[in-house]
Amino acid sequence: MKALLQRVVQASVEVGGEEVGRIGLGLVCLVGVAQGDTEDDARRLVDKTVNLRVFPDQAGRFNLSLLDCGGQILAVSQFTLLADTRKGRRPSFTEAASPGDAEALFNRFVELAREAGLRVETGRFQQHMLVHIHNDGPVTILLDSRA
Repeated sequence: MKALLQRVVQASVEVGGEEVGRIGLGLVCLVGVAQGDTEDDARRLVDKTVNLRVFPDQAGRFNLSLLDCGGQILAVSQFTLLADTRKGRRPSFTEAASPGDAEALFNRFVELAREAGLRVETGRFQQHMLVHIHNDGPVTILLDSRA
């Protein structure tokens, strides 16, 4: 599993012109599920995400986590994080999990983040979404459960 985290002051996601999720201070988590990923991968990513110290303390240093600052998560399924661009000009997505497996693990990621005590909003799986991201910093970090 991969997660691209973007620290935001606010973010929202729309499907078909309808806003389906909105957060204030927190992280947008674009989540990609690979073939062979398991619940352990989701647990590792959630643990790293909720505890990653990427929010500034009073001195402006990265010392606070989502849990420390009361941040929120906007989780969006993003199979394109699994793109293989080594050959040709069109990305290959053969490493991405099947839609059924991906949706189950994405939903588990969301459940685990909520169990950690965070407010979590989501987009809609396998839908065309418009994600409005007000990246703060900008701070963008790629996590890989296999790394």
